[in-house]
Amino acid sequence: MNMIMALFPLVFLIGMGYVFKHTGFLQEGFWANSEKLNYYILFPALLFSNLSAVKLNLGSMLMLYMALIVVIMLISAVLLAFKFYFQIPVHRFGVYIQSQIRFNTYIGLSLMGLMFGATGMQLFAMIIAVVIPLVNIVSVWAFTQSTQGQLRFTLMSIVKNPLIAACLLGIAFNCSGLLMPEGISQLLKLLASSSLPLGLISVGAALQFSQLKPDFGRVMMNSVSRLLVVPVLTYFVAQGFGLAPLHIAVLVVFFALPTASASYILTRYFQGDSQLMAAIISLQTLLFALSFPLLMQLMF
Repeated sequence: MNMIMALFPLVFLIGMGYVFKHTGFLQEGFWANSEKLNYYILFPALLFSNLSAVKLNLGSMLMLYMALIVVIMLISAVLLAFKFYFQIPVHRFGVYIQSQIRFNTYIGLSLMGLMFGATGMQLFAMIIAVVIPLVNIVSVWAFTQSTQGQLRFTLMSIVKNPLIAACLLGIAFNCSGLLMPEGISQLLKLLASSSLPLGLISVGAALQFSQLKPDFGRVMMNSVSRLLVVPVLTYFVAQGFGLAPLHIAVLVVFFALPTASASYILTRYFQGDSQLMAAIISLQTLLFALSFPLLMQLMF
């Protein structure tokens, strides 16, 4: 019951976004502008605030990072084997890769705060600093098979990514030993406090349930794999690396998240199966409210 109540604010805000978008309560132009504001200003402020204040112990994170990378590589290897065995075309293979390794940052950071407090949010921010470049490289490779021109596009996208820049700047400021002026600190906190509610509302606005019907069986199998199988795999990998209980819990929660709404944008860019991607994003986000409490009850 506590887990259900913990999810209630997230589900409510996502539902609010869906209602606002599909009833026309907010004009169409609002959504693109709000996502741009959050992506370039508010969410980077949140990540910078967390990482600039956290007590960094990168040595203790090393094993967590290794477990994280192993899980992503295992998932990618299994999907690559499926690609060759079932002759999956590239425009769908990229969709399946993204659906299993990308993650919804807004839902993730909200959950970390609700479940583990400031420590969980800081751990999640440190995970993001490593995993965003990795999953972007793997996702673009899945669509392009790493042609030279597309590899350059991937690297430029990572360099220009404001979330990665915010993480790196936050860590650099933390290591510098400098003190944040009180006025700037308060400004960052105000910007950061706006990010998660706006992000969750935007997640709801991006849901497209009309795309579910043509591929419902395939999308359902994909969602069960991501929301249940992948977290269980993560649990055993984390146990194998001997991680601390908090790190195991954070890593399992991370891999239990639904895929990122931004996966749709990358799929459209590379002319992938965007309808399938939209259906997967929508169903994973919807089922997450059911799968996550069940998963936490069974595993912890």
